[in-house]
Amino acid sequence: MKIAMIGTGYVGLVSGACFSEFGTEVVCVDHDADKIAALRRGEAPIYEPGLADLMARNADAGRLTFTGDIASAVAGADAAFLAVGTPARPGDGHADVSAVYDAARAVAAHAPDGLVIVTKSTVPVGTARELEGLVHREAPDRELHVAANPEFLREGAAIDNFMHPDRVIVGANSERSRSVLEQLYRPLSRLETPTVFTTLETAELTKYAANAFLATKITFINEMADLCEAVGADVHALAHGMGLDRRIGRSFLNPGPGYGGSCFPKDTSALIQTARGAAAPTRIVEAAAAVNDARKESMAHRIAAHCGGVAGRTIAVLGVTFKPNTDDMRAAPSRVIIPLLQSWGATIRAHDPAGMAAAREVIPGVTWCRDAYEALEGAACAAVLTEWNEYRNLDPARMKAALAEPRIADLRNIYDPASMAARGFAYRGIGRITPGAG
Repeated sequence: MKIAMIGTGYVGLVSGACFSEFGTEVVCVDHDADKIAALRRGEAPIYEPGLADLMARNADAGRLTFTGDIASAVAGADAAFLAVGTPARPGDGHADVSAVYDAARAVAAHAPDGLVIVTKSTVPVGTARELEGLVHREAPDRELHVAANPEFLREGAAIDNFMHPDRVIVGANSERSRSVLEQLYRPLSRLETPTVFTTLETAELTKYAANAFLATKITFINEMADLCEAVGADVHALAHGMGLDRRIGRSFLNPGPGYGGSCFPKDTSALIQTARGAAAPTRIVEAAAAVNDARKESMAHRIAAHCGGVAGRTIAVLGVTFKPNTDDMRAAPSRVIIPLLQSWGATIRAHDPAGMAAAREVIPGVTWCRDAYEALEGAACAAVLTEWNEYRNLDPARMKAALAEPRIADLRNIYDPASMAARGFAYRGIGRITPGAG
């Protein structure tokens, strides 16, 4: 089989490379000529473990190619996946699907008869149904099909998520759409991966509902962490006890400075707007989004309070990406926390294993350091914002020697409170019993 992947962003590039690993001929398309040239050289534009090797292996085998020409990409193809950006629209929070419609028009103009056009981008409910009318108007002389196949990729583990998914969701209105998607995902049958065939609308809503639920779960445990601090309980033991209930599960019960990234913030916002437009408001999701927005600011106040004020002091920030194993700065808590600390008079020294290049573009006035120990030099506090594994294994003695004051604000709970207190640190985590915290 042959497919065209329209868009070489996070979703398009990972999905295209993984489909080629299944043995499918994949042509990835992007209008950015410089990006296509870099991809042809084997350079991945995003940080994702294993992606560069996967691209190289399948490019060498001739299964994965890159072009700026949609016409050649869709020629002889069975399916064209639309994997372009759908950012939150400024002002109202709706998803901006203009790039999806533009891509669909371009594909339809050159599509062979029988092509299945698949939305891989996260799109509001009703988008695929509208695309059916659009492509039929653009190509009335050909039989084109539209399907919805939302992605469920976690940054930092995207390749494994694609190769070993919990499920595959397919919205299909025709036998041709169902047959093509079934064939494309056939390699997963040996894993007995559940494939759910449903309507276009249900497939689209499933993606939003899943992300909104996970965002709510994160927000819930963050509120429980605050309650634990207030009553002298430990949030990690609480999460363990909750998670042992199979109806709840342990995943996404890790307290922190709030969720970020490319999906949860924009998807919760889009779902809220869709629900309001349908006169079926999602009050729980609305509350979760509002609490999450407020939490990022409250984390800056937590750091300042732990230091007894930050004016004229240096704060060492360890990790700025929204999660480890990615260079993604979209909606990262650091983008709220660092500017607030700076506005209160703090000087920021920071380090991140993968995100500093991207962070320089969105967080000005920061001294970026070659490693964590350099960031700690002369700082009044070390603030852990991202739980990179290399920070878990820092030498406490070297940390203490580098810091001007042995103080840690651990917003990811990567250190043991009792151990850090025994080593002479003024340590504060989130929702944990901390000796000597006051």
